[in-house]
Amino acid sequence: MRARPLGRTSVRVSTLGFGAAPVGNLHSPIDDGQARATLEAAWDVGVRYYDTAPHYGLGLSERRLGEALAHRPRAEFTVSTKVGRLLEPHPAPTGSDLTAGGFAVPDTLLRRPDYSRDGVLRSLEASLDRLRLDHVDIVYVHDPDDHLDTALAHALPALTALRDQGVIGAVGVGMNTVAPLLRVVAEADVDAVMVAGRWTLLDRTARPLLDACTGRGVAVVAAAPFNSGLLSRTCPANDATFDYGPAPEPVLRRARLLAEVSARHGTALPHAALRFPLRDPGVACVVAGFRTPEEVVSAARWTVADLTAEAWRDLDTAAEGGAVEWA
Repeated sequence: MRARPLGRTSVRVSTLGFGAAPVGNLHSPIDDGQARATLEAAWDVGVRYYDTAPHYGLGLSERRLGEALAHRPRAEFTVSTKVGRLLEPHPAPTGSDLTAGGFAVPDTLLRRPDYSRDGVLRSLEASLDRLRLDHVDIVYVHDPDDHLDTALAHALPALTALRDQGVIGAVGVGMNTVAPLLRVVAEADVDAVMVAGRWTLLDRTARPLLDACTGRGVAVVAAAPFNSGLLSRTCPANDATFDYGPAPEPVLRRARLLAEVSARHGTALPHAALRFPLRDPGVACVVAGFRTPEEVVSAARWTVADLTAEAWRDLDTAAEGGAVEWA
């Protein structure tokens, strides 16, 4: 697994990054043993970049990741976490966070948006405690869609000050919408953007963002390459999800066409989905979430094996709505 520089910084990320939302019980629970085995498998195949957030399982993801990395040499891995959501005691828990947050964990805590300087510092301190680390390498401002002015005025300057003091290695913003990220790249001193689900084999709407990042020397981390599940199977099922909801019929048809093209070129749809973001030189790495060791092993194998030029030609044609002509 190759290590790549994160833009202009000294931080390095493996080509494949481990998205730690699933080990925070995203949508359904997994036990500590399965989470540990999945993280161990990631290390064994060469993954050295791990991305988490307080939001993921109300801190469970950070705790499990911290436990898994506790015996690893600190200089050999890169960790990113996020700020913008403070975890606080829930005054009236219902028993589960599934409805409110999407994670199968007890809702003894709740998330309070806070993009102030004080909120950033408090969030980061709590994350370090859960991760059992004295520093993290990358800190992203997490989904500031409805708080962008505050994030630009307070959260990002607080993080850049920490970076300039050597407390953290890189500053970024993570979102699944392109327009706010374009504004961030234009107005803020960021090292990286994490764009989720918008630079994928199926959804390429982040093209203007990649161009803007290239012009400013900002690295791109492409997350959610499977579009929340639609591209994760060899043949997308009728109940496949796209952007965390049921896949619309036209989107499902397009995904199935991409699956057919992949198969005709001797590969699988998730292989093409994982490799697609890495075709752009501005993309430092691709980050995907995993629930099992088997998923990690397959993803690592696909990440390091490119497709043929002919396969990419036909996949591009299919993604753009054109008709694929077979010899």
